[in-house]
Amino acid sequence: MTFDRPHDLLKRSPANPLIVPEQVRPSRPDWRVDCAFNAGVVQVGDETIMLVRVAESVAASAPGELRVPLLAEDGAGWRCTVESLRRDDPAYDFADPRMVVLRADPAQVYLTSMSHLRLARSTNGTDFTIDDAPFLFPSTRYERFGCEDARITAIEGRFYINYTAVSDLGIATGLAVTDDFRRVERLGLIFSPDNRDVCLFPRRIGGEYWCLHRPAPRHLGTPEIWIARSPDLLHWGRHERLAGAVPGGWEASKIGGGAPMLETDRGWLQIYHGVDAQQRYSLGALLLDLDDPRIVRARLGRPLARPAEPYEVTGFFDNVLFTCGATIRDDALYVYYGAADRVMALGTVALPELWAAMGV
Repeated sequence: MTFDRPHDLLKRSPANPLIVPEQVRPSRPDWRVDCAFNAGVVQVGDETIMLVRVAESVAASAPGELRVPLLAEDGAGWRCTVESLRRDDPAYDFADPRMVVLRADPAQVYLTSMSHLRLARSTNGTDFTIDDAPFLFPSTRYERFGCEDARITAIEGRFYINYTAVSDLGIATGLAVTDDFRRVERLGLIFSPDNRDVCLFPRRIGGEYWCLHRPAPRHLGTPEIWIARSPDLLHWGRHERLAGAVPGGWEASKIGGGAPMLETDRGWLQIYHGVDAQQRYSLGALLLDLDDPRIVRARLGRPLARPAEPYEVTGFFDNVLFTCGATIRDDALYVYYGAADRVMALGTVALPELWAAMGV
């Protein structure tokens, strides 16, 4: 499927794509890197630091076989292993390249790849050096299928990393913290399944920590953006719906938070994603009140960016723009985004241009 090239506010970097799977060393010699995308981003002095989601699969399978990576219980812990599935087994559905579904009651799912988080660093924001080894690799029951889509938020001198913990139990949100991007401490799950797209605010408001999150109701309702508060970043409550999907357009199917919250003189800026009926992911923008972020001050009336470039339209999962990180430098917004679930890219827009488009 192709789409007309839109007149987007977000201007693509001529360096795009910034990171491709071929640049990333596999974590194991018998694995291959399929995707390097959906990176959390933070500015530390003159350095831009990414936590890239690296999705790996088993490099070789026998004819008629698919080998999938996952964690298996090993005594008191969990170790990485590989499970072999027969492609001609009618009990399995192999239609989706991202997963295999065992037709059972209830259905059982295997992911075709396992994701971990890998550090990448840059001094100019576009040319990144990627570590050879994982920074955060799946290691718990709740990460059996991988660690995905990290967001990095600097809060009170520490760097908090929230990420999607994926397992056969569901999609949950984990929290970790680092002081130096050399050592990292897991703090546990902060949202149970199914909940993801958590975006932390970088400071307390009214003495409390705040975040956006995105529950995925299975029986009634639509996946939309909610807001919650916490006394300690671990225990979250006072949940309220913040922003919903908009019928009939680019965000009709569902919406979810993207980058951690950015503080500006106009309000809290949130770059989020919206999904249409054709499963095309675009980027949008919300502006929340500085003192009471439950109040939406402005919402961009059209997409900030839609899939258009070849690396956005075609990939592991086509027609996707998905951000986990954005920064503000020199009165411009820098949005780092995963494209087509395969590569990392960058787009920029001057803040005065964005404010004018949002009417603030």
